[in-house]
Amino acid sequence: MNRIAVVTGASRLKGIGAAVCRELAKAGHPVFFTYWSPYDEEMPWGSVASEPQVLKEELEGFGVPVGLMELDLTSMEAADLLFRKVREQLGQPSILINNAAYSTKDDYSTITPEDLDKHYFVNIRATTLLSSRFAQQFTIGRAGRIVNLTSGQFQRPMPGELSYATTKGAIDAMTITLAAEVGKLGITVNAINPGPTDTGWMTEEIKSGLSEMFPSGRVGLPIDVARTIKFLVSEEAEWVTGQIIHSEGGFRR
Repeated sequence: MNRIAVVTGASRLKGIGAAVCRELAKAGHPVFFTYWSPYDEEMPWGSVASEPQVLKEELEGFGVPVGLMELDLTSMEAADLLFRKVREQLGQPSILINNAAYSTKDDYSTITPEDLDKHYFVNIRATTLLSSRFAQQFTIGRAGRIVNLTSGQFQRPMPGELSYATTKGAIDAMTITLAAEVGKLGITVNAINPGPTDTGWMTEEIKSGLSEMFPSGRVGLPIDVARTIKFLVSEEAEWVTGQIIHSEGGFRR
């Protein structure tokens, strides 16, 4: 059964979102993904305007229908807008991957209400509302899947990322409670922590330093987490729910 998948935050070809889209498309799932260029433009890696369209064409090469939408997840209407567009273009989705995130550096001495709100709006409010709307509209009765991306906030402290750690950490609690609520609908809910992953932001110096902390001698790649997500959304994973999975390649802190 080829189920329609929605993936948020797939604006960059080197990112985790794009890797997830590829793995799901290769598995035969129609894919609808979102992106938000203004955020990438603010980040050190920058934004390439053509990449979402390039990704769409790449995914269509796997023989599946593909839709995309530039979407500001800080908007109150984002969840309703997204699922209306998905239903119009592809049909009712059975898979939701909450990959989009907002991340900037701050700590106790520099945190501001404005920056904390930006992290909250994307990392936890959007994730919670998207998941809730997905479940409210899910009528298939089985094989529904929600996978949230977290970052191991309860594995170790993250000094210098107070807003990010605070809001991403809330995803773990939401995942566990939502899984208990929507299991009766035929939906599983899990979160995955991919550990340090090279999505284009790592310098050679950073990669060299981190590589020593992995038994394999390399840092994580987007395809590593994408393959785990492909399993979590499969029908074989129907007995896995309410879990925070630390798929970090044996990362030693």
